[in-house]
Amino acid sequence: MAVQAIERLKSIMAALRTPETGCPWDLQQDFKSIVPYTLEEAYEVVDAVERGDMGDLRDELGDLLLQVLFHARMAEEQSAFDFDDVATAISDKMERRHPHVFGDTEAATTSDVRRNWEDIKDAERAAKGAPVDSSLMADVPLALPGLNRAVKLQKRAARCGFDWSEAAPIFDKLAEEIGELQTEMAVETPSLDRLEDELGDILFVAANLARHLNVNPEAALRRTNAKFERRFRWMENHQNESAESLSALNLDEMEMLWQQAKKHTG
Repeated sequence: MAVQAIERLKSIMAALRTPETGCPWDLQQDFKSIVPYTLEEAYEVVDAVERGDMGDLRDELGDLLLQVLFHARMAEEQSAFDFDDVATAISDKMERRHPHVFGDTEAATTSDVRRNWEDIKDAERAAKGAPVDSSLMADVPLALPGLNRAVKLQKRAARCGFDWSEAAPIFDKLAEEIGELQTEMAVETPSLDRLEDELGDILFVAANLARHLNVNPEAALRRTNAKFERRFRWMENHQNESAESLSALNLDEMEMLWQQAKKHTG
C-alpha cells in the first residue's frame, strides 16, 4: 500500500508538470522558486510537532514530501536524477553511517555514534575527491537559521575545548556584550554596521546560553513569539469592547492592559 501511495503521488506530480496539459503555476516553477515553499513546509512541520497536533503533522509531512517530489521531478526532467535515486541515496547513506546497526561496528553511547558519523562523513568527502577542509567549522550550512547555525558553530568549537564548562559565566559575557552595545548607542552618530555587529554578539552569546541549558534557541523564540501574539490578541479583543481603539491608548495604559493579558493568557 505504501508503494502504491508513493507511485500515486509521483504520477500526480508528473501530471502537474506535463507541458500543455499540466498546471500553469507548477510548470512555471524551478528549483530556486520552489525553495521558499520547501522551507515554509519544513517550518509548518515543526509548528505541528510543537502544538502536538497529529492530524496537522500528517498533513504537513505530506506537504513536505510533495516538495521533495517536486524537486525530484524537475531533476528528472533534466535527466539529472529522479525520486527513486533520491530514496536510494538516502537509504545507502543511512546504512553507511550506521555501521553499529547495519554492520559490525560497536557504538555503545550517543557520543560514539556522533564520532563515527563525523568520521564517516570525512571519509565520504575524501572519496568524492572534494577539497579537504580540516577546520572544525567545515560544512556548517550557511542556509541554517542564524540562531541554529550559531549553536552548531559553538558545538564544533567545543570539540577542541573552546567552550565554557557551565552556563553561569555566560551571563557575564552577555552583560559585557550588552554594555558594548550601549556604548555604541551612546555615541553621537551610531554606526549601523557597529550596532548590527554588537547586537549580533548579544544574540550569539544568547544562543550559547541556550546550548548550555539544552534549550533550542529557535524553539524558544518561536514559543515567545506565540506568547506575544496570544497576549497582544487578548489586548485587541478586550480593548475592542470599549469605545477607544488600542492605538488611542498611551503607553502606560497599554502596559496596564498588557499586564492583564499576561494574567489571563499565561
